[in-house]
Amino acid sequence: MSWITLLTTTKRWEAELMQQILAAHEIPSRIVDMGMASYLGAGATAALQVRPEDRWTALLLLSPVEEEQP
Repeated sequence: MSWITLLTTTKRWEAELMQQILAAHEIPSRIVDMGMASYLGAGATAALQVRPEDRWTALLLLSPVEEEQP
């Protein structure tokens, strides 16, 4: 199964929160730790990945809400 990266962040909790949002909508996702810092406990860069067929749905769910301008 192939995966694509939606975003990378230095805050793992942010990736986990987004993963929970996707799980609530039954979109499979995974978090991949990147770099040595994750193994040294110094904070880690993490990548949130989804399947290619769920890419656009996931991007819409995770995008900021647009506010109407008067």
